[in-house]
Amino acid sequence: MNARSGLRVVVTGATGNVGISVMKALAADESIASILGLARRLPALSLPKAAWGVVDLSQLGSAGELRSYFVGADVVVHLAWRFQPTHDPVVTWHNNVAGSMRVFEAVREAGVPALVYASSVAAYSPGPKTEPGVGEEWPTHGWPDAAYCREKAYVERVLDIYELENPDIRVVRMRPGFLFQEPAASEQRRIFVGRFVPGPLLRPDLLPWVPDLQGLRFQVLHTDDAAQAYLVAVRDDVRGAFNLAAQPVIDANTLGTQLGARLVKVPRNLMRTALSAAWQAHAAPASPYLFDAVLRLPTMDCGRARDLLGWHPKRTAEEALDAFLKGVPHGSGAKTRPLARHRVG
Repeated sequence: MNARSGLRVVVTGATGNVGISVMKALAADESIASILGLARRLPALSLPKAAWGVVDLSQLGSAGELRSYFVGADVVVHLAWRFQPTHDPVVTWHNNVAGSMRVFEAVREAGVPALVYASSVAAYSPGPKTEPGVGEEWPTHGWPDAAYCREKAYVERVLDIYELENPDIRVVRMRPGFLFQEPAASEQRRIFVGRFVPGPLLRPDLLPWVPDLQGLRFQVLHTDDAAQAYLVAVRDDVRGAFNLAAQPVIDANTLGTQLGARLVKVPRNLMRTALSAAWQAHAAPASPYLFDAVLRLPTMDCGRARDLLGWHPKRTAEEALDAFLKGVPHGSGAKTRPLARHRVG
């Protein structure tokens, strides 16, 4: 692996949970000469070596409208993604899949030599929950009923063809677990719980029990640790997919300890029925299909990231989860529209 210097980097989705951490990691690194952060709305945030541009992938008519932003770049980091609205998957498909395809084509047209793409554990097909977990060769067909998984899996297929047709472009796919940091707590509350549920009501001491569900076992990572992996992928001559997650794997026992709550056995069908009713009534933004997917996602082996990127997360999974739990009741946020600090509404 050869680290390069004086790099010019463009980041799409630069103001979201992952985007802000990646922008900060790039800005702090001496090998990066300049960064252009693209987002749907300009942030009230200043970073060294960084400039900002306004781009809405869902509104682009062609890749040509992106090309001018990419010309002269050494690496494009593609993070832009919309989770909502879950009740209208055509909207998210247009932004996430069609938008990604325009980004990839613009990378080719602008002659950018490297592309780093934010995939996800959600791209993986159902698999074992045991450790050490599956490697990057595990099938990436997602859980077809969940729009988020379906879109991540589709973009993986797009990249399979893209790499074959463009062998001179270095393509890196990051597949992290669930990403948490304190400044993203308000955004994640709005995405998964809803904007009308007050954050202070989600304090650990007000949650007396944790559902002990079959399959409730997942991996998490602090967003700043994920950003360090992205930084290495930008600087070094690496290719391919990389699983990213911290230890330990989170399960019901870990959640109970984190929240100081007791475990209660809950039938999976009962929990899903309740979530489905809330989603159908537009009382909850996260779909029951995502719940289905989470209970089936495999555990990942992150050995390739350790070996090829020299990457080791500084924070445990419990510390990453604790950052989120700390930020929710305080309405933590940042100076960008996606991470804006809101309590209700």
